[in-house]
Amino acid sequence: MKKNIKFRISYNAPVTLTFVLLCSFILLIDKTLLGGKFIPAFFTAPAHSGLENGFNPSSVMHYIRLFIHVLGHSDWNHLLGNLSFVLLLGPLLEERYGSKILCLMFLVTALVTGVLNACLLKTPLYGASGIVFMMIVLASITNIEKNVIPLSFILVVALYLGREIITVPKTENISTIAHIIGGVCGSLFGFLVAPKSKRTAKKSKTEADENKKRLEEIDNQSPRFKNGTAPREEDSEVVGTIEL
Repeated sequence: MKKNIKFRISYNAPVTLTFVLLCSFILLIDKTLLGGKFIPAFFTAPAHSGLENGFNPSSVMHYIRLFIHVLGHSDWNHLLGNLSFVLLLGPLLEERYGSKILCLMFLVTALVTGVLNACLLKTPLYGASGIVFMMIVLASITNIEKNVIPLSFILVVALYLGREIITVPKTENISTIAHIIGGVCGSLFGFLVAPKSKRTAKKSKTEADENKKRLEEIDNQSPRFKNGTAPREEDSEVVGTIEL
């Protein structure tokens, strides 16, 4: 007798999938309902404060845009180019580092690129290119050990940064600096942030040490012990017998 096999769809990488859905929904609204004015108004990192439409320190929305500019894209080709990498690398990195840590990486990378754009560049910035290149570099660091730098990491950084430095951007508002900063963030995360498995192992070891310490404290407080040592056999006293 054959059993019916049921399949279900799993939201396996919540941070990655939520990011992809938000980017897609924002571009859809921008292109279909708001005539291309939604993303420039809300999902761009402001330019230098001394310029027109530059960063305004008194505007709360401008501070928010330093984070959320990564959700805006110029067109569907721009979006699909970025999201193809996000969907490819995101679930792997989220499994390796955990959803909370990956979300924090996204926020830090977005903030750093947004702040640098507001401090240095003359045009608004939007797009997830910095996030993508952060993930590319981070994924190349598969096994970091003390005083060991993987050759794959060196090659990825050399190829990536070399291309970004010698290539003049052809698309407006897609900044080479955002790409480079994203790669730098990815390399720092790779060397500074431990994978989830290592963090779990460290936590388990800490808990085991704490349990051992508590047991030792209980033993030391027991009346069977004197000055932290077990009683000698001749010091013991028979207080009763048990028949089996």
